[in-house]
Amino acid sequence: MTEAYAVSVPKGYRVGAWEVRDPIATGAFGSVYEARCAHPREGLPKSAALKFLPTGTGTPRQLTHLRELAEREVELHRRLTRPRLIRMYETLTVDDPGHPELDGATVLVLERAEGSLAALLARSPHPPHGPALLAQTCEGLAQLHSAGWVHGDLKPANVLLMKDGSARLADFNMAAELEGTHAYTPAFSTPDYTPPELLWSEIGERGRQIRPSADVWAFGVLAHLVLTDTFPLPGGTPSARRDAAVRYARGTDELRLSPQLPDGWREIVRDCLARTHTERISSETLLRRVEEAAGTGPSPRLPRLRARRGRRSTLVLAAAAATVAVSGLAYGITTWAGDDASGTEGGGGGAPTPEKVVQASYGSGELRTDKGVPAAYRPLIVDSAHDCVQEKVTPALLAAMLKVESDFDPELSDPANDEYGIARWTPRVLRWWIRSDGVTAKTIPEPPFSPAESIPAMSRYLCWIAPRLDPKLDGDHRVLIAAAYRTSYEKVNDAAGVPPKYRDYAARVAHYLKEYTPAEKK
Repeated sequence: MTEAYAVSVPKGYRVGAWEVRDPIATGAFGSVYEARCAHPREGLPKSAALKFLPTGTGTPRQLTHLRELAEREVELHRRLTRPRLIRMYETLTVDDPGHPELDGATVLVLERAEGSLAALLARSPHPPHGPALLAQTCEGLAQLHSAGWVHGDLKPANVLLMKDGSARLADFNMAAELEGTHAYTPAFSTPDYTPPELLWSEIGERGRQIRPSADVWAFGVLAHLVLTDTFPLPGGTPSARRDAAVRYARGTDELRLSPQLPDGWREIVRDCLARTHTERISSETLLRRVEEAAGTGPSPRLPRLRARRGRRSTLVLAAAAATVAVSGLAYGITTWAGDDASGTEGGGGGAPTPEKVVQASYGSGELRTDKGVPAAYRPLIVDSAHDCVQEKVTPALLAAMLKVESDFDPELSDPANDEYGIARWTPRVLRWWIRSDGVTAKTIPEPPFSPAESIPAMSRYLCWIAPRLDPKLDGDHRVLIAAAYRTSYEKVNDAAGVPPKYRDYAARVAHYLKEYTPAEKK
């Protein structure tokens, strides 16, 4: 079975803490294997999927290409953790001259999935829960786009299905970060899911230009396939369907959607498959319409901001990128709340600065804008909360805790208690949570600690605490999580609630939690 794999790894092979078991899947550039953790440690699951990318052998030209693909995927995983994106626990490099076919390979240790949408469709065309899976896939796409990235290779094989039946996006070696309106990717894609404009696009030194609208086109094809078991363009082969896409884009052919496509989805797919990228629906609007058509209800973890295009949104993007960065990730915010942001509110008469527009409104559906949370920290607080899949770890909880811990003071220094920065981190504890890739810092970090370090680390720690609290405990579990941050989840469980020593702290967190939470979220 492994002979046909791009990277053949024998069963029982050891890399890092992992022992390779059975093969899962393979692609043109890498292969995935099930693995068990032979040396369990904090932060690692018992089993995972190991993706081997052969970056250590081959011709110089092949090496350059393969390393670029590996670096793309590793970079995205390290900088983004979203509920609908498959998680990466760590990366490893094979050091094994005795196996030259593996020596130097990059290994991604990923969350273990149960299967893929491609395998599901092969077994059960147009599955009854297809609309829900499409909504979850679209949510992942919106999360990726809102963070300023393009997937570049959306297709059924790259939508993974988890043990609970939910869907997550995976395989990011074609993903690229936006630079303004475009990103640059290698000149490779799956023909059936490639929009017409990329079929004849020029290829420069950095690859070809791609926009988020390319993912929207791919989603339209995917939705049509899931709901009807057919492609939206005619032809018995990928090359025939590619030619049909070109004719359609040039206006010589019309789009002929399947009569089996449900009415609620027909206009959605048509808007995804618009002839030109400028006519296609945005991923944010697409998500709301898909959730409505699927009947799944709105996703709770996307900021509800309205798109604003043109020169001023470019200014917003530049200002946000210059103002807020977390671990090197500039927030590519190209949307803001309020189409009529003329700056006349309050009698000022002048246009608001882009920094204030973006930061003051960011995540307004989850964090009130009128209750004193500093604008400069809003994107950091909202996105750090979104990096956690635990429902109780919300932007309002992070903001409430930061208020109580330090009154949002990034320069806080309390040597007597060995606590520093906006989240009052003790250095030896921060060491475990400062790294976004799940790896403990090699040395104990030294203060001062910036908000860009402290706030995401707080979210990671709370995300770890939340599932360890006894679900039978009475009271607001968000407040219990905060109390555990001050003491430990064991002491909260043992006390069957907030220990007496921390009740004043918990009461203050509860006060600000109520104050910072929008009315519709309470």
